[in-house]
Amino acid sequence: MIHRSKIIPCLILLSMALYTNPVRAEKKPLWELSLGIAVFNISDYRGSDERSNYVIPFPYIQYRGKRFRFDREGGHLDIFHTNGVKLDFSLGAGPPVESRDNKAREGMPDLNLQLEIGPQLEIRLATNIEKRRIWRLILPLRAAIATDLSETETIGWIFAPHVQVDFKYKWDIGIALGPLYATEKYHDYFYQVAPQFATAARPAYDASSGYSGTRLTFLVSRTFRKFHFGAFARYDTLSGSVFEDSPLVKRNHSFMIGTGIAWYLAKSKKMVEWENGPGE
Repeated sequence: MIHRSKIIPCLILLSMALYTNPVRAEKKPLWELSLGIAVFNISDYRGSDERSNYVIPFPYIQYRGKRFRFDREGGHLDIFHTNGVKLDFSLGAGPPVESRDNKAREGMPDLNLQLEIGPQLEIRLATNIEKRRIWRLILPLRAAIATDLSETETIGWIFAPHVQVDFKYKWDIGIALGPLYATEKYHDYFYQVAPQFATAARPAYDASSGYSGTRLTFLVSRTFRKFHFGAFARYDTLSGSVFEDSPLVKRNHSFMIGTGIAWYLAKSKKMVEWENGPGE
């Protein structure tokens, strides 16, 4: 059975797996309701050598409002929008980890569900005439909180600039690459070992702010008449990160993969002009 607090980050990952259409303008329903199933294999946290599998049935709604939308990258609220540039709010999430189930963290406090929210600037860098290949610079800055659904604490900030290229042929493909940076408080939440939790095999450690590694994400999807298929893979290298020597980092890389299929159940009669990228 999946812990309820793991559903939220998995659903956000799920949106990445299923809704990976690159930037292009077309008529779309204002909302669509789907029902599907997704499978994930992810590390307990970046740098962990232990992993978890999830199989999740889910309902999923895509909403394409003028200001608010929910799509492959979570929820967004547009603040500023011109041709080629867009500023909005975006969401992210990370799964909780029970320390008793992770050998490196045994005896330490659990990692609670992590939620992220903050502004995101998107800049279209280049496109070909047919809009089958789009280059974008995406600059998300997010505040992170951790919660066990009864109490909440702020755990710092994350900056994840990346360049993304989208291809539209029979299959929709997206590739994104960029570094990650975070505050000391954020790194401490995952990689600090307070003196009271130190052991002979796990010495005390205090992380610092700065470089968190580099991330490569690959997205692929295709829409058929009655269903939609999507998959994603994400590779993180922690080599050179400011917390690489933490005793909680068991591997200097992290990998996650997920796939899903969703069947369309209903959609709005109202159609909207839609371009899922900057500069509609």
